[in-house]
Amino acid sequence: MTGLLRFETFTSRAVQERLARLELPFNQYGMDPFGISRKHLGVFYSMLEVFYKDYFRVQCFGVENVPERGAGMLVGNHSGGLPVDGGMVLASLFFAPERPRHATGMVEKFAQSWPFVSEWFSRVGQLPGLPEHAVRLLQDGRLLMVFPEGARGTGKLYKDRYRLCQFGTGFMRIALQTGAPIVPFAFIGGEEALPTVYHAKTLARLVGAPYWPVPPYLLPLPLPLGCEIHYGKPMHFEGTGNEPDEVIEGYVEQVKSVVELLVVRGCALHRERQRGGVAPDRGAEP
Repeated sequence: MTGLLRFETFTSRAVQERLARLELPFNQYGMDPFGISRKHLGVFYSMLEVFYKDYFRVQCFGVENVPERGAGMLVGNHSGGLPVDGGMVLASLFFAPERPRHATGMVEKFAQSWPFVSEWFSRVGQLPGLPEHAVRLLQDGRLLMVFPEGARGTGKLYKDRYRLCQFGTGFMRIALQTGAPIVPFAFIGGEEALPTVYHAKTLARLVGAPYWPVPPYLLPLPLPLGCEIHYGKPMHFEGTGNEPDEVIEGYVEQVKSVVELLVVRGCALHRERQRGGVAPDRGAEP
């Protein structure tokens, strides 16, 4: 009881209300079949709420393109030195106007070696990026968040901001195998919030990370700048996942092209709103 009260103390009222509406099959102990903990989610989303609503003041567009029920794969650009983009995407779905949904992200393998982090990620439904995890989740009707650029995406230097790295192809084979629609998205603002100008390789090796971002102000902490998420229309592809590489690569290029378009449009609209001071209604699609 004491532990439960401690977790509830750090769970906001808004998050408690949305957790009650979240359609996850929690058992009597507050756990779902994938090891997601209801009480851990409460603390997790309460932390994200502060960053989403107050720190980054995220504007979300086109969230109605994300399926309200059933499987879906969210595919977008990695942005901004640290993977805060993933957290903000999760928050945009949980705090969506119509219905809260929880998405599972595919965590980079290096993070599994960090003390405490691995267990915490698993309790809030962020799992190692293994194909078998992705297939099981989609077959169970879950939402899956994928960044096909991998760590190379968040590792981009500021001079290369919003230039997409090569997309991996594994996500497409999984989407075809499971029949899940792909919802492309663009995260805008992360590159400015943490403008990486240098990688401290020695520090990265010490913590077991692929890079250590160094901004002009040295401390790798994102600035409280406004960010945006732009969701595109769902994309559907026919196949089994066993197609030749050239077919899969063609499908991947189609998804990457749409993400690039969303990034270009999102950046232009973001700059226009910054100049004009216009803050459109949350949830509207550009």
